[in-house]
Amino acid sequence: MFKKLSLFQIFSTIVLLIVVVITLYPFVHMLAVSLSGDVYVMRNQVSIFPKGLNFKMYEIVLGDPKIWTAYKNTLVYTVLGTLIAMVVTSMGAYALSRPNMAFRTPLTMIIVFTMFFSGGMIPTFLVVRSLGLVDTLWGMVLPGAVSTWNLILMRTFFSGIPRELEESGRMDGLNDIGIFLRIIVPLSKASFATIALFYAVGLWNNFIFPLLYLRSQDMFPLQVLLRNLVLAGSVSSGDVTRIGGDNQIVEESLKFATIMVSTLPILIVYPFIQKYFVKGAMIGAVKG
Repeated sequence: MFKKLSLFQIFSTIVLLIVVVITLYPFVHMLAVSLSGDVYVMRNQVSIFPKGLNFKMYEIVLGDPKIWTAYKNTLVYTVLGTLIAMVVTSMGAYALSRPNMAFRTPLTMIIVFTMFFSGGMIPTFLVVRSLGLVDTLWGMVLPGAVSTWNLILMRTFFSGIPRELEESGRMDGLNDIGIFLRIIVPLSKASFATIALFYAVGLWNNFIFPLLYLRSQDMFPLQVLLRNLVLAGSVSSGDVTRIGGDNQIVEESLKFATIMVSTLPILIVYPFIQKYFVKGAMIGAVKG
């Protein structure tokens, strides 16, 4: 028998269904337009189902070498940036979570201060330029290596791990690094997966850093290429403007196809860490 639902549960279900529809509709519409024939797109007859199945736009997008170069750059920035960010953030969070750390409270206050007041775009750019990181790989991954919010979340999670585990590790001869690697890290898979997802999504969608710190087009990631596509109306000079006989409509299909190609990989990652996400989302929650 079905359990009788309360008014709150019914209302919450309806609201969540509306949110799901609002969230999914743009992706479904873009996918339908990118897979539809030129005639149906020009007539604005495509809604959520493709008409006149056509993979021409994806052939153009995936056949452009600029797309694959941007894909490679984005993957490198995301993987390397996430790895560096997780190492720095987790080690800093572990140090701040130890009650016997010298100057623990002042350092925490200074770090929290940066979450509300930052130097700004121009001072940050001047620092990056003075360090010689402009138009380099490191200019894409080092300036955003630490997020104050993520650092505080991990520090709160580490603080909730029982001290008895650390004491037992010291009795077995482990130092601070050994305790962190052999005890803290294995017990913190949920927090690592959640924070890594936050960093990866931020790096994959990073748009400001490439505009500020990159000069060579060969180093541009997908987001900059997508921005140039939206502004210029084409991925590469050539056959794009001749497809379908209507430049504006065809360019719209091409943009949607490029958006789908650039968005799909980061969406595929989520199901693999979904089992950790619910636990990780409770980082910092009050425990009974």
